[in-house]
Amino acid sequence: MKRVLVLEDESDVRDLLVLHLKREGYETEAYEQAEEAWLSLQKSSFDLLILDWMLPRMSGLDLCKKIRTELHSQTPVMLLTARAETLDKVIGLEIGADDYLTKPFEIREFIARVRALLRRSTPVIDATLAQSTTPLLELDEKGTRIFLRKKELSLTPHEYKLLAALIKNPGTTLERSTLVALIQGPGVAVVDRTVDTTLLGIRKKLGTDSDLIETVRGFGYRLRNAS
Repeated sequence: MKRVLVLEDESDVRDLLVLHLKREGYETEAYEQAEEAWLSLQKSSFDLLILDWMLPRMSGLDLCKKIRTELHSQTPVMLLTARAETLDKVIGLEIGADDYLTKPFEIREFIARVRALLRRSTPVIDATLAQSTTPLLELDEKGTRIFLRKKELSLTPHEYKLLAALIKNPGTTLERSTLVALIQGPGVAVVDRTVDTTLLGIRKKLGTDSDLIETVRGFGYRLRNAS
């Protein structure tokens, strides 16, 4: 049974989401405050996190950042918010959210997005692709982990998806449209800046090995297969 955490301070909205998630057969835990959800996340694992952006004290966006940077969790995150500006969406995606749903929303759309996120997060294991390597980088697809010189990298979900694609296609230029599709969520408009920012973040985490990722001007990016 899939486990879903819901963080929403409006009790009527929270109860409605929990009701429909349980109808779908998901085990659900709901919280009103981000601090409570944070404590639960340190003790339990979930398959999907649904976080309200606008909360007193610690916001859902702040919690998402803590999940990515302190727990190093790759669990899919859906942000719920009344903020509909494109810049807000970009900020949420760059922090590490996988999807962004603007209030008010139809419950059918909400459930459709939940299903999509859970489908994408359920690994389809192919023995031939279970582990991919380059001389310096190692990809563990089953564990959704990437290692540089045998040391695990701390990556956001978007960073993991893009770097994993480059590792599996060393020396091959991946076009921008391909990279956008990797991090495109249902109903979420991913802009070129998101891809560029994500690759910049990856390069920073590669440190002195940042030149492994090459920019192919006018086309996209590729991974240099170096020893």
